[in-house]
Amino acid sequence: MELAEKFKPIRGFFNEEQKITQWPSKHKKKRLVIDYLLAKFEKGRTYTEKEINEILNQHHTFGDPALLRRTFFEYKYMDRTVDGRSYWRTV
Repeated sequence: MELAEKFKPIRGFFNEEQKITQWPSKHKKKRLVIDYLLAKFEKGRTYTEKEINEILNQHHTFGDPALLRRTFFEYKYMDRTVDGRSYWRTV
């Protein structure tokens, strides 16, 4: 499967299964990785933390779904309840 043109600048961060293998250090590439991962979540659906982790773990290999969840929240791509039990896309 070919990466979309938008994600070509981060192709070096993917393995042959199109899983993210490392977290970029540059902000612009981080945003592209987050955009790529965000597309794996449906708008209008609420997810548990466990579901978020399961989906993220299917699409990255560096074993840090908490980093990715926090980044979604920091970039305001997702919101969550105060207790962290429910998450949803905001964009």
